[in-house]
Amino acid sequence: MKKILHVISSPRGKASYSIKLGNEIVEKLKQAYPGSTVKETNLVDHHFPHLEESHITSFFTPAENRTAENKEAIRHSDESIHDIMEADIIVIGAPMYNFSIHSALKAWFDHIVRKGVTFSYDSNGPQGLVQGKKVYVALSSGGVYSEGAMQSYDFVTSYLRFMLAFIGMTDITIFRVEGTSVPGIQETAWEKAVSSLAHLSA
Repeated sequence: MKKILHVISSPRGKASYSIKLGNEIVEKLKQAYPGSTVKETNLVDHHFPHLEESHITSFFTPAENRTAENKEAIRHSDESIHDIMEADIIVIGAPMYNFSIHSALKAWFDHIVRKGVTFSYDSNGPQGLVQGKKVYVALSSGGVYSEGAMQSYDFVTSYLRFMLAFIGMTDITIFRVEGTSVPGIQETAWEKAVSSLAHLSA
């Protein structure tokens, strides 16, 4: 039995390939770990806030000195970090927009990457404090970026791997549904993505 956190960042709802692939990953994990619980966090439907001055001020205000306004401003960050710490497995839906992630997912990272909470510094440099998690990424793209001429334009993979590792999560597996807008590839893109999950192991 595992606690699974499914983070959704696509605004496309039922038409989203990253959501569908993320759901497939979650179902595979539930089969592998009967009795597992799933918490879904939809960053778009719930309008996850982008960083403003009030958030940053609250991050750097000692807990004992925070006002009611500070506590409200920091609430999304605290709740998101709590969900991550509680989870055994994290599934992140990451559609590619303009070669990178959706702004809602970037906002989520801005709220969870916090000095003294999810990372710290010592004489050896930054140390991630989020340990013992398995992460699966459901990446969707209209083009093909896993290989070929467009591979260097994939900033989703490099960004996610770096940011997750920075806060301590290095056990990352990326599954792709790609080429969904490319004639001759789009017809089998979904089937290829689903078949790649056959070897999914947590």
